[in-house]
Amino acid sequence: MTATIYHNPRCSKSRATLALLEDRGLQPVVIDYLKTPPSAAELDRILSLLHMEPLELMRKGEEAFKALGLDDGTKSRDDLIQAMVDNPALIERPIVVHGAKAAIGRPPESVLGIF
Repeated sequence: MTATIYHNPRCSKSRATLALLEDRGLQPVVIDYLKTPPSAAELDRILSLLHMEPLELMRKGEEAFKALGLDDGTKSRDDLIQAMVDNPALIERPIVVHGAKAAIGRPPESVLGIF
């Protein structure tokens, strides 16, 4: 079964997570999610696998988070997911998906539990 990493090559945690997987002989599918963001349906699936709600997966320090008023309590789950699709920099990184499991690589070693 192949793993997928939603990766940002400029992020040190993302690079470290990818290196950790490769050091263990894993060859994950690498998706630069800033260039190829997940669809709303895929993001919803990832959230389910992570057992998280959209706000928990968002990078709250991003300018778009504040500009879009995503923490005002008025946005639906679908609205929040669409905001991440439209502004992928809002998505916490890296995310590794393996089968029916997913983990965020913060710290990078946290992804090892899904294998």
